[in-house]
Amino acid sequence: MSLVMSLIILFLFLPYTCTLAKASAEDNKTDNYEFCQPTNCSNRSPSIRYPFRLKTQPTSCGLEGFELSCLSDKTIWHLPSSGDYYVHEISYLDSSITITDVNETACPFQSLISFNLTSSKFFFLPFNDSFALYNCTEKAASERTPFEAIGPINCLGSKNNLVYIIYSGYLMEEMPPSCRKSRTVEIPGGLPLQDVATTARARPVVLGWEALDGCYHCENSGNYCGFNTTSNSTICVYCGFNTTINSTICVAVKHQKHGPGPLSISLISTGTSIGGITLFALVIFLIYRSRESEKEKETQLKVEKFLENYRTVNPTRYTYKELKKITSRFKHRLGQGGYGSVFRGKLFNGIPVAVKMLEHLKGNGQEFINEVATIGRIHHFHIVRLLGFCSEGNRRALIYEFMPNGSLEKFIFSKTNSPSHRQLSWEKLRKIAFGVARGVEYLHQGCNQRILHFDIKPHNILLDHNFQPKISDFGLAKLCSKDISIVSLTAARGTSGYIAPELFSRNFGEISYKSDVYSYGMMLLEMVGCKKNNDPAVEIQSQIYFPEWIYNRMRQGQELCLEFEEDGDEGIARKLAIVALWCIQWNPTERPSMPIVLQMLEADLQSLEIPPMPFVSADVEAGAIN
Repeated sequence: MSLVMSLIILFLFLPYTCTLAKASAEDNKTDNYEFCQPTNCSNRSPSIRYPFRLKTQPTSCGLEGFELSCLSDKTIWHLPSSGDYYVHEISYLDSSITITDVNETACPFQSLISFNLTSSKFFFLPFNDSFALYNCTEKAASERTPFEAIGPINCLGSKNNLVYIIYSGYLMEEMPPSCRKSRTVEIPGGLPLQDVATTARARPVVLGWEALDGCYHCENSGNYCGFNTTSNSTICVYCGFNTTINSTICVAVKHQKHGPGPLSISLISTGTSIGGITLFALVIFLIYRSRESEKEKETQLKVEKFLENYRTVNPTRYTYKELKKITSRFKHRLGQGGYGSVFRGKLFNGIPVAVKMLEHLKGNGQEFINEVATIGRIHHFHIVRLLGFCSEGNRRALIYEFMPNGSLEKFIFSKTNSPSHRQLSWEKLRKIAFGVARGVEYLHQGCNQRILHFDIKPHNILLDHNFQPKISDFGLAKLCSKDISIVSLTAARGTSGYIAPELFSRNFGEISYKSDVYSYGMMLLEMVGCKKNNDPAVEIQSQIYFPEWIYNRMRQGQELCLEFEEDGDEGIARKLAIVALWCIQWNPTERPSMPIVLQMLEADLQSLEIPPMPFVSADVEAGAIN
């Protein structure tokens, strides 16, 4: 928008602005903005604010069912029909709360199956699974039980009554004749049930609540979400200090209770002169909205032009109205990311799906186009299936097959996970590593065009109910001909820590499919070490760069200082580490292709050679980047 147009808007809205400022000052005398100050039970306990409140605070500070209390320095939450729980963490941005049972029980499984969320506003994150409990009079042989049968769970049964739990997708006939189904239970999905069944250690449970109108954007901007009892709606207060009047100015943006609705701005100020500030804020807001509108129109035209030329039976295009039905009006949110939110849903034929709403896209819709253009055309066991999409106005969404166990990231970077206590067995990690390699090989070799993913990382590896891995998120992908080994990019793409060196500087080599191999290798090392691989260029001197540490241990034949429970576990860990170190060679020509990676993963450990030092010195790296 030109400066002349801005001045015209300024002139036209001047009378209205003065009226707004006056009205705002009057409103602040009477309007009841219940914006309760955040509190907590101790410095180490989570912040308590809307929609939660302490029982000692006014009821308008929070919602019914969100009342908390303090016990010494700990935060306690009473869940009706379930009991009391310690609150370890509250994420207001993700609408999630992490809890454990207050009762120190020797049977954590009993705590899990005691959850009753039917009368609450909460649900399990990232999802809930349905399981059946079976009572058996004799121990079931492993060959007679289904793959997902776990037990006997000693703390739930007795000598003459052995209790097993089985994934409800299996038929009762698959259990031995001596077993009888007792009941069906809903418990948090994605938990390592075998570990829960055999340990006395309580597992944290994450619950979510339905996102409140306007609160996500408010929290994401670094401010707090509150409640206005007069308008019966949430309110976000954006505050800033104005040096001119030596006062804090707060712009309150009210969101309607049902949907976005019209936007209204009012001022709350500790100073006396607010008209000029209101005028300035209004003009800046109008200019910003106008520019954003122009960009959005360009993006819509670009996306629609692509979709006109995109002719295929699958995936299916849905309207936004259909999307609301599929997700039950976006009731169950599975997760949150920089792109937006993911919701659980069900297609009209009953198939469960995950719906990713693209709310914070960059690149004029290119990420949406990339996703539909790549994943929409391919079908492979280790690639997540895109079942549908929505593009309506500025609303864009992608509909995937539902992956019950969520992403690999939460299993290897969990707060309860460590090199000495793993949620996934080494054999399961080996199978996941092999499955991801098969998926990447297909992208590089099995399609009509070679697909470079450019964002292979644990967060983008989804796991089905059998922990089979599926590669997802093709927003940064690039298609190229199979006979072209080198591609050109205008800027580095990917996630810090997984980006190959050549994407930063051509001094390290040319960009090719070997860039995905590097990202895969970094992911393997994280699976081995249960920790993120930090960039050596920014690592603190006193800390050790994990890939370098593990390379030195491997080269010197030393132990990896990891926990192994079964025979062969250490061999799996060493094999994954060797393959990873080959994959992260800084010179792309030194890295193996994915078919070679697969051969290495299937080969005997004794046949694998330790690679040369994968990285260059910090001085060489700095010179290359500069």
